[in-house]
Amino acid sequence: MKEPAHLAATRIGDKKEFEKLTNPYRRELLVHCYRILGSLHDAEDSVQETMLRAWKRLDTFKEHISFRGWLYKIATNVCFDLLKKRRRRSLPTQEYPAANPQMSLGPPLSESLWLEPFPDARMPPMENDPEYRIIVKESVTLAFIATLQLLSAHQRAVLILRDVLGFRASEAAEILDLTVSAVNSLLHRARVNLSKDYDPNEALTLPYEDESIHKLLDQYRHAWETADVTALVALIKEDATFAMPPLSAWYQSREAILQFLDFVIFRHAAPGEIRLRPVRANGQPAFATYERNPDSGTFAASGIQLITIDIHMLQIANIISFRDAELVSRFDLPATI
Repeated sequence: MKEPAHLAATRIGDKKEFEKLTNPYRRELLVHCYRILGSLHDAEDSVQETMLRAWKRLDTFKEHISFRGWLYKIATNVCFDLLKKRRRRSLPTQEYPAANPQMSLGPPLSESLWLEPFPDARMPPMENDPEYRIIVKESVTLAFIATLQLLSAHQRAVLILRDVLGFRASEAAEILDLTVSAVNSLLHRARVNLSKDYDPNEALTLPYEDESIHKLLDQYRHAWETADVTALVALIKEDATFAMPPLSAWYQSREAILQFLDFVIFRHAAPGEIRLRPVRANGQPAFATYERNPDSGTFAASGIQLITIDIHMLQIANIISFRDAELVSRFDLPATI
């Protein structure tokens, strides 16, 4: 049954046909909301609200816009409504100066302040066009998402609709209830503002199969699991950064990271107390982290580490360790191992 038939059945109140009609768009809408909001949790809620509004307002759908475009219109407005209630999300590296590794870490800040990682497994199927695949993969890297949050809500939406999703200016205008000239003006300002803060080299996506990268990541994993600080620090760049949301403290330089790991993370840790499980997030290598419970002997999920690799130097440029055990479940991994 094609989309028109699903739509006809849905118009007379068939919820099962509504699900068949909307399910093909759920993943791409999830990514769309994530790009605007910077939070997987908020994006999931927004997609649910989008579907609820679409079901209730189906009589307002007019076929001068595609059904897909209509869903994007609803989803974008849902995101705008949420942004009015939330402060923009960012990373510690954007909000605070680098910390002294010998000073106190300070208390965690509200998780609603920080960006969240997005599991690659929840990305929609991508077209075979290599150029399109590169655009889509770059547009979910954490560097790109973090810079998007610096734009106004409408600039974010226009940039995503036009440059990432490929909607025509007239379609974006319909989705955003704007004129074509307003869309073009917003797009120009968004591109200019993005270029000031965004370095495409920080958003390079890596091939899934690359022997040298696999070797580097295996060495990284082994160093954590054996508590080998020297081996771990040897893998990172001289000017690397290490951040740990929801903590505001972050460190820059190999020496600062060495001191922090040595004095704080591994000061009392013995080999075998931390385990890493490889995953993919935001088009980048990542690991789910588990820490040993001394009473039970089991390993409990503690968060997600997202790794940025300098592919020219083949060294680790950035580590963002999201200290939130709940995130691990969103990667379809168990809470304990």
